[in-house]
Amino acid sequence: MDVSFLAPVFDNSGPYATVCADVTHTTENADTELELRVRAVAEQLQEQGAPEAVVEAVRRRLLEGNEGGEAGTLRGRAVVAAADGTVVLDEVLADVPRDPVVAWSPQPHLLPVLRQLAGRVPHVVVVADRVGADISVASLAGRPEQQEEVEGGTFHMRKLAIGGWSQRRYQNTAEDQWVHNADQVAEQVASLARRLQPAFVLVAGEVRARSILTDRAGDSWKDLVVTMDEGGRAAGADREPVDRRAAELVAEHEAHDEADAVEKIQSAAAHGLAVTGTAAVVEALRKGQVETLVLADQPDDEKLLVGNSPLELGVDQGDMDALGVQEVHSVPADGALLAATVASAAGVVVVPRSAMPGDIPVAAILRYTDDSTPSAQ
Repeated sequence: MDVSFLAPVFDNSGPYATVCADVTHTTENADTELELRVRAVAEQLQEQGAPEAVVEAVRRRLLEGNEGGEAGTLRGRAVVAAADGTVVLDEVLADVPRDPVVAWSPQPHLLPVLRQLAGRVPHVVVVADRVGADISVASLAGRPEQQEEVEGGTFHMRKLAIGGWSQRRYQNTAEDQWVHNADQVAEQVASLARRLQPAFVLVAGEVRARSILTDRAGDSWKDLVVTMDEGGRAAGADREPVDRRAAELVAEHEAHDEADAVEKIQSAAAHGLAVTGTAAVVEALRKGQVETLVLADQPDDEKLLVGNSPLELGVDQGDMDALGVQEVHSVPADGALLAATVASAAGVVVVPRSAMPGDIPVAAILRYTDDSTPSAQ
């Protein structure tokens, strides 16, 4: 996962308030229920010592995203606020949080946020008819979802069985119009595919419209197409089956990415391009060697030492002395590793602890090695 969107978090000073909260909006009393949940979050932050400016900033953000929200919306939300009340992270979660977080602490609690983010798998959803399509784009975390509408022409949108010599001409005119409209949709999807590199393009809607559109798919997305029979653009059409299928595909791709990361650790290790364990990963981060940090979703209760910058990082005082760091802080290892990863422009993959080789908490796939790089075990 590209975690560059976390950079503003570390550009600000802690302590931080970190919240992963349920902002469900599903009933007639949704506004009242949400207000009560947010009030409970605010009270917990106050009890932990968060200043009023921070508590109020978090409270406002949790409430504002659901103002005027539609019933039937299930959502979680992650908010991180710095010590001065600046909101430095505000992300939609994939669902109601499995691991709610309310914390006021020296470092932000980002691992639970990364585990539950929506949009970890960029993808495009197209609901087509013969006039055009509704296109939605779930991009990477930290980038907003886009929704677009492509409308073509409507001349002779039904083939007319009028008989006589002109029937074929009318039919051909209608078919040509459908193809023209599909070309407009296909061009827009191609543009999105080139920019966003989606994992899949889900195409729903009318049978004939889907068929024409997928036939017009360009090289940038034709191999990414997944079609489904349900879904439509008509007023009152149920979007839930389309959303459900997209969520299933996202889950499949996430599972594949997790398995691929673990496999890469093992294959890269054979060529000396992977390290495992906290000490080896810390050293690789300090030297800018890490291409991808692989974190277990359940970290050990470890601490690391950090200086005034994320890459002033060590496992003990000897490391810090060697770096010449005078001011040293002891912080949770997962937070320190994430901060160093963002600072070195590396990626992050969070995988189940059970999938990690040897039940280790962390590993790294490297950009390069040198004579001092330890071999992965």
